[in-house]
Amino acid sequence: MAARFEWRTSLCSADFPTAAYEALRLRVTDHTPFNTLAWMCASEQALTAGENLHVLLGWQGNELALCLPLVMSVERIAKLPFRVLHHLGYPLTDRLALLASLDAENMRKALIEIRRRLPHALLQLNELTEHPGEESALTEWMAHSSTRERRLSCRAPVHLISDADHQEISGDPRYKLRRARKRIAACGAQIRRITPDASTMGPLLQAISEVEAVSWKGDEGVGIFADERHRQWMDRAFTALAARGLVRVVVLELDGRCISYRLGLLEQGRLYDYNLAFLPQYADLGSGRVLLEEWIRWGLEDDWRWIDASRVSLENSSHQLHERMTGQQEHWRWSFYSWRPSGLALGLALRVWQRLKPSLQKWRARRAAATVKLTPVVAPVTVPTIEPVTPTEKIMEGEHASPSHSQR
Repeated sequence: MAARFEWRTSLCSADFPTAAYEALRLRVTDHTPFNTLAWMCASEQALTAGENLHVLLGWQGNELALCLPLVMSVERIAKLPFRVLHHLGYPLTDRLALLASLDAENMRKALIEIRRRLPHALLQLNELTEHPGEESALTEWMAHSSTRERRLSCRAPVHLISDADHQEISGDPRYKLRRARKRIAACGAQIRRITPDASTMGPLLQAISEVEAVSWKGDEGVGIFADERHRQWMDRAFTALAARGLVRVVVLELDGRCISYRLGLLEQGRLYDYNLAFLPQYADLGSGRVLLEEWIRWGLEDDWRWIDASRVSLENSSHQLHERMTGQQEHWRWSFYSWRPSGLALGLALRVWQRLKPSLQKWRARRAAATVKLTPVVAPVTVPTIEPVTPTEKIMEGEHASPSHSQR
């Protein structure tokens, strides 16, 4: 059946087909909390003056078969301005499913609609998941782009909750967990589980944002509450999601004050571990590992199926869930360069860079090796013995950073 396409400028308007959107979202089996209208509307309200939202809807009869909210902005690449399209929610949306159930021919027509309505150099969709062995609906767009790239952006560790989780974890993580529990018990801190609603989410966000503000994330300005725009975005998003019962928080409290937390989103029996922080003076407690264990215990009691790191760095991830993972979830970044002169230029630059990058990496490695070889050896100097001081970790065991904003 041929699709009928329609453009909207808002997801939050009173006449938006909310019921049809929700039906489409539920038909896409790998949808996430970041696909909910609650999250999307909060993302829309956080757009800046230079960003414009355009929502492409695809209908087959009376059934919504495509919803693609795109944000147009001008980005400077090599100091030159280019029109770029991103999925609404970028870069704070950790994991998305493409809300599309169109066949290849109708997806090709959707791309034509986008190019006709929104002339651009680059269309980039980040953090999309897909089922192994299944061809993505976006594959059709690859053949109709001047340059295209499908790149792995994340391998998020996931843990399948099972009866084995009733037993203590084995190996080195067991001793790290035991030591952390002893430190926490010694200082008198208590763990608390919270399922906030719309009325309690605001005060809770205020409390955890204060923790993030004095953590290393606050010092470096990379937290999810880093500025007023992001703070309002998170307030709206999590308040709306809490109203739907999708938010879970575990906190470590000392004398009634939050000193460490993990903030998560729960849907379809899957808990997405979205954000965490801790007060720097309590870094040595190792609370991150203990709070992660609390997620798993909570899941056992409430019949959750999965605990996921919603996003981690592609390389050198230190998320503690790697110690417990039973699998991984891949996130992909799809980039489609148009046939416009700007798209051709950007695509050519990408291909040139891809050819030069391996040689550049080899040259840098040889240069680094030569520098090490030429570094003079300094004779050791005898100094008085000083008692060692226990180091304070800058990043709590398992705290990780987003490649784009280092703020998860």
